[in-house]
Amino acid sequence: MDLLRTRKYSKNNQYIISVLLIVITAVLSFFAVDYIGYRAIALILLVVVSINAILFDIFPVLLSALLSALIWNFCFIPPTLTLHIGTPEDGLMFLMYFVIASINAVLTYKIREVERKERDEEEKVKAIKLYNTLLNSLSHELRTPISTIIGAIDTIKDNKTILSDKNRNELYSEIEIAGFRLNRQVENLLSMSRLEAGFIQPKNDWCDLNEVIFTVIKDTKDEANNHKIEFSPNENLPLFKLDSGLIEQILYNLIHNALQYTTENSTIKIEANNSDSNCIIQITDNGQGFPENEIDFVFDKFYRLNKTATGGTGLGLSIVKGFTAAMNGKIYLENVPEGGAKFTVEFPCEFLPNTNLENE
Repeated sequence: MDLLRTRKYSKNNQYIISVLLIVITAVLSFFAVDYIGYRAIALILLVVVSINAILFDIFPVLLSALLSALIWNFCFIPPTLTLHIGTPEDGLMFLMYFVIASINAVLTYKIREVERKERDEEEKVKAIKLYNTLLNSLSHELRTPISTIIGAIDTIKDNKTILSDKNRNELYSEIEIAGFRLNRQVENLLSMSRLEAGFIQPKNDWCDLNEVIFTVIKDTKDEANNHKIEFSPNENLPLFKLDSGLIEQILYNLIHNALQYTTENSTIKIEANNSDSNCIIQITDNGQGFPENEIDFVFDKFYRLNKTATGGTGLGLSIVKGFTAAMNGKIYLENVPEGGAKFTVEFPCEFLPNTNLENE
């Protein structure tokens, strides 16, 4: 990213701003010349030319270098208010100033151009790497359920194969699971696109967090066959003013991640609490936890832990972080001393006592 993005200004604006910087500096220096001397003014003007070289294209910078030399001569080199130079020493100084200002402008600009090209190359390499990562992940994540669906349909349509009702229902179940898996990947890609485009705008409304969590647990029921999800509703929770849709997606991705990367018969525990101004949700599992040296990277886009089973695009946790940030919340990950990992999500929000539910 170019400093302050000033090179994105039009050429006319670059000329105007660079000239104004020189003029304003000269005016301020005029009142200080009796204290610091006219030779020190030359150094100040050189600094401003260098700043212009950092910010603008080459021709506005060269103009500012020429203008600064003329202003220094006219306003500061004795005799002032004339282009005449009184002594050979001052004449040599003026010539050296002009040469140094011009060289400084060109060299500074060239250095910035080299740095910009290097940044562009790094961004290009990074973009290609991310593209290849996404392509490799999707090639597995999409091909597997598609192959399952095609294979199951071919089996069902094969008139030569006699299927029992049980086998046919199993094939239908495989198609359904593969369809849900495809839909989840498409939803993740759409969510990431919305996050990167800045289209996520939370729609806050009063919601019962216990009910939201029960909804997510119900949605993950088919995935949790060999796992245990524990949640004891907190009857003392107030009603929170939050975007329940985003909360559901955050919880779903966290639970799905725990289901995917913990062994069978693992337990996933969900807790909901509140502080004076925050809604707090914790999801803990008793799996193997995360390598300490990789905890800082698990929320990065497309990042997958080393030595994990194939599958997954590495988008789930980055989407969780993005949705959490969109709601001005924070998410923390830590390993549990007894084994496993704990995600803590906090959202600042309004709340009111949940008194009505007790009377329903």
